[in-house]
Amino acid sequence: MRCSPVATAVTLPPDSARLPPSGAEAHYRALESLYAAAPINRMFASRLEIEDAGVARIRFRIDPPLHHAAGAAHGTIYFKMLDDAAFYAANSLVSDRFLLTTAFNLLLTRPVKGGEVVAEGRWISGKRRVFVADARLVDATGEEIARGTGTFMKSRIPLSTLPGYAHPAP
Repeated sequence: MRCSPVATAVTLPPDSARLPPSGAEAHYRALESLYAAAPINRMFASRLEIEDAGVARIRFRIDPPLHHAAGAAHGTIYFKMLDDAAFYAANSLVSDRFLLTTAFNLLLTRPVKGGEVVAEGRWISGKRRVFVADARLVDATGEEIARGTGTFMKSRIPLSTLPGYAHPAP
């Protein structure tokens, strides 16, 4: 005699009835909100994603207004996105204070003229006052175009006092 499996339906509450994120997830969403609220980021078509502690990803587009005179993305864009990805990877581990970049080493490996680029940041070490994180830029074909490593230090600035660092409403 064979037993047939019994299907059990799982009903999830509608999105509006789900609980708001809490703990680490709320911190990640608040950091994403902080990134979006920074005035400098209004200049770029970019979006921060934090899915886990010590990991951050920024998706952005390279378009002609970001080019240098020879028609490829200017190095300042490489630096900004690498620094931000590494910074947010590190700050995802710190829920009370804003981190500050104290040093950043950059290696530009190839030019990019346009399209979607992803900055992938990853925490390497440090858990008290000083943090080290690296990041790499990958073009739409998956090829690395730049990489960098940064050192970040806890500041005296509470995250909760910064415009944009807000926990999502239910």
